Amino acid sequence: MNPKGIPLLGVPNHPNWLTFARELFSSNDFPRVITYINVRLSPLRFSFRKDIINHRDILLASFFNNNTIFWIMNVYSDSSHTALKYLKDTEVNLLNLIIMAGNFNIRDSIWDLVFPYHLTFSDDLMIVADSFNLELSSPTHNVPTRYSDSDNSSNSTINLIFLRSESRELNNHFIHPDL
Repeated sequence: MNPKGIPLLGVPNHPNWLTFARELFSSNDFPRVITYINVRLSPLRFSFRKDIINHRDILLASFFNNNTIFWIMNVYSDSSHTALKYLKDTEVNLLNLIIMAGNFNIRDSIWDLVFPYHLTFSDDLMIVADSFNLELSSPTHNVPTRYSDSDNSSNSTINLIFLRSESRELNNHFIHPDL
C-alpha cells in the first residue's frame, strides 16, 4: 500500500523477468499464481495460454523449442483444492508438458516425511500428474516448503514439482532451506 492508504493492485515486475499473471478484474479476484521467466529465455516465445486453461489458480504457459511446443504449468490449489478439482474434472490434452509445480496444499506421507497420513486428495493429484505423463520429483535433500507462523503447527511440505517421466532432472532438484 502507498503511504496515503490507497491499495496498489498488481504483481511485482523486474526488467530481467517476463511476468505472466491473470488480469485483475476486481480487488477480490486477484491472481493467486504468477509465473516469472528470465528474459534470456525470450527467444523461446513464451505465451500465457488462458485459451486452454482459464482458471484463477492455474497458469499455463507455452514455449517453442526446435519448432516443437512445450508447456509449463504453475498451480495454487487452495484449502478446498479448487484447482486440483478443476484439473481432475477438465479434459485437457497437453503433449509435452514438462513441469507442473506449485502449492497444492496437500500434506501426505508420500512427500512429507513427518506427516503420518495418506489423503485421497493425494491420489487425485497423482492421477492428474499421470494424465500429463508427469512424476513427482523429490528434492535431493528433504526440507519443509512451508514454515509455520505458529508454535502450535508444524512445518510442512505442500509445494511440489512434477516433471516429465523421462526427465534427467527428475529427483535431482534442490530446495534452499533459507527461502
